[in-house]
Amino acid sequence: MRKSYLIILALLTFAAAGFAQRLLIPMGLSQTDHLKAYGVTYTALTQGYNVEWLLNYRGGSFLMPAEQGLSDLCRLRGVRFEIIDGVTVASIYDEIEENNMEVVLLEKAPKIAIYTPSNKEPWDDAVTLALEYAEVPYETIWDAEVIAGRLNDYDWIHLHHEDFTGQYGKFYASYRNALWYQQEVATNQEMARKLGFTKVSDLKLAVALKLRDYVAGGGFLFAMCSATDTWDIALSARNVDIVPAEFDADPIDPDAQNKLDFDECICFENFTLETNPLVYEHSNIDVKPERASRRMGAEANYFTLFDFSAKYDPVATMLTQSHASVINDFLGQNSAYNAACVKQSVIVLGTYEGTSIHKYLHGNYGKGFWTFLGGHDPEDYMHFIGDPPTDLNLHRNSPGYRLILNNILFPAAQKKEHKT
Repeated sequence: MRKSYLIILALLTFAAAGFAQRLLIPMGLSQTDHLKAYGVTYTALTQGYNVEWLLNYRGGSFLMPAEQGLSDLCRLRGVRFEIIDGVTVASIYDEIEENNMEVVLLEKAPKIAIYTPSNKEPWDDAVTLALEYAEVPYETIWDAEVIAGRLNDYDWIHLHHEDFTGQYGKFYASYRNALWYQQEVATNQEMARKLGFTKVSDLKLAVALKLRDYVAGGGFLFAMCSATDTWDIALSARNVDIVPAEFDADPIDPDAQNKLDFDECICFENFTLETNPLVYEHSNIDVKPERASRRMGAEANYFTLFDFSAKYDPVATMLTQSHASVINDFLGQNSAYNAACVKQSVIVLGTYEGTSIHKYLHGNYGKGFWTFLGGHDPEDYMHFIGDPPTDLNLHRNSPGYRLILNNILFPAAQKKEHKT
């Protein structure tokens, strides 16, 4: 009799464990394609499944229902996964509870837009490459859509490598005779006239203000390279002309520097403008770490992610999930940030150890959040104009590209109280 009871109990236990089976996507070194794992997770959300993001557990793994369609999708995209039972899930929760880990519930796939011109300049955008490789859908918008009030149609917006000061990236000295540069100038001027602005700088300021309002209202914004510092520079100069005559046919305000209003900025302050049109810089916010390499040696070639408390700082922990804490550096028009120009309220996510240079920044403004990542392409140390786009099939485990993709899941996250 007792033997029969034990057999029935074992069968019930096995059935319960089977019923509670889950699909685990490990994100540590064993993962075959870290980048496409984000795409699988995004697809699961679009199909109505809740996903648990296991912060700091095996590189920030994802836990979702063990549905056949999801496991088939992992196989199709080359993403390593494990089917685990309820007992294993409970033990994972126990491990998370006892360590610097946390469970965050992802409930809704964010609607994504990339702010980018229709005429692409002769370089590529890392976020666009990441989304396309991971097979995450997105839409594109530019100035007309922003001015028309379309920003609130989206949960997450990425800023392409834009110059919000209206100086066309300050490529004047080297490329003013290049066809692509002349086309960029013509396209921006045409758009400004179409939308009722006298100068491109006036249009870009209006766009910058709309973007700031979007964040203040609860939006999530991610920017890289020149979009990061020029956004704040434009905001600080909303009441002063900082654009040399080479770009807008009228002279700069001779007292422009003293008229900047840093209270208008969301991230930076106390910076000094570079007003020479022949110098390929907007201000001293930007730092090129390779300039420090003579005194720093190999340390200039990587930056380090901070280790946050997952239970008390889940947001910062989400944004720094990776299978590597030290990441190869990459440069851009804006490569990194002068710490002396970063506001005290900003959270530093990644920095160059032993220096006063930051790489990866985050903060909140109003009800929303923003994140800045310096540099152009995480897998191309020095990406030059005209270089071919990075082939992410060769970098499917890129920790730098993971930082980008962490950001697209951020709007879907809710901290979850889990029970073992």
